[in-house]
Amino acid sequence: MVRALGYRNYALFFSGQGLSIIGTWMQQLAMTWLVYRLTNSTTLLGVISFASMAPFFLFSPLAGVFADRHDRYRIIVLTNVLAMLQAFLAAFLTLAGLITVGQIFALSAFLGTLNSFEMPARHSLVIDIVERREDLSNAIALNSTIFNLARLLGPTLAGMTIALIGEAPCFFLNTLSFLPILYALHHIRPAEGDRRKSRLPIIQGIKDGWKYALQSPPIRTILTELSLISLVGMPYVVLIPVVAKQVLGGEASTFGFLMGALGLGSLAGSLFIASRERVRDLAQLIPSHFLLFGIGLALVALSERLVLSLPLMALTGFAMIVGWSSSNTVLQSVVDDDKRGRIMSLYTMSFMGTTPLGGLAAGLLADRYGAPTTLFGCGVICACASLILGPRLRSIEMSRSE
Repeated sequence: MVRALGYRNYALFFSGQGLSIIGTWMQQLAMTWLVYRLTNSTTLLGVISFASMAPFFLFSPLAGVFADRHDRYRIIVLTNVLAMLQAFLAAFLTLAGLITVGQIFALSAFLGTLNSFEMPARHSLVIDIVERREDLSNAIALNSTIFNLARLLGPTLAGMTIALIGEAPCFFLNTLSFLPILYALHHIRPAEGDRRKSRLPIIQGIKDGWKYALQSPPIRTILTELSLISLVGMPYVVLIPVVAKQVLGGEASTFGFLMGALGLGSLAGSLFIASRERVRDLAQLIPSHFLLFGIGLALVALSERLVLSLPLMALTGFAMIVGWSSSNTVLQSVVDDDKRGRIMSLYTMSFMGTTPLGGLAAGLLADRYGAPTTLFGCGVICACASLILGPRLRSIEMSRSE
């Protein structure tokens, strides 16, 4: 289950990244709380969220070209250093009492831009620090595992920190959390071998990446399903708080329990993928688990009792992570090395870029038709998309990964 940790480079990267992600989750919750404390406006919460996510849609194709043209390792180092400075500036402005909503918007947009360049490079770097392709799925699954552990720990630590001493220390702790990943990156020696780097002009490189994705049936099908699932399914984040209050009759603690159950299910899904020894059958898991994800959302929308909603949320989280991790692994396994950065940028754009658009649409629909009805519709559409695209995904050949 942890065989990828046998590679020195990956073990360093894994440990440093884990601590950094905990800090990132602490900052995200603290930033959300700070905006609401300053404005008492849920609309502005959505605007700030959009500011942090929109750069993925705008810059991911360009970021993919950069990842294929330049040293991915250096891109990750540079973006992490700049993100650390962003966290320090947020801590300073908040501690000094100078922070404004406009500054938070700018800081969020800046961090989103950094992440849009960092994520394709980071996803692509995994193949350079895990020497055997058959262990790639295990490395990706371990990344998902540490991400979901951080999603459980980070908000909890942030909540206690905010209650005791305010939001600024969360930003400062996030600043410090970048030190382990920078230390790990300093000691990593990626074995890129003779990996070819794209030398096409930027615009031509973007066009070439899109053409390659569209002409490859596995890549085209996976990216299409991911985009649909992200656009329609991932806005559950906007709808679940309303369901917790209006349908289940709960408060903030009820929302916390629901998201905790989702996190536990996601963690179980990560461990499930990590335990698999072969990647050749992962393509078969994508449609079935995204179908299960859609069904889970629809059932959560129909549930009126917390005791039933909690296991349904766990099931939804499990299916979501298995679908995402399997999609990531299959894409990494079938893509040509000189186009890896561009394809992983499209992977990033397919969920990080479309999610804010879906969230805005879900909010508008929920205002008119109600959150439960909207969530149920989202689940049904996700399930239907999986049924339609499923046969194409099941026909994907994994010959390069066997």
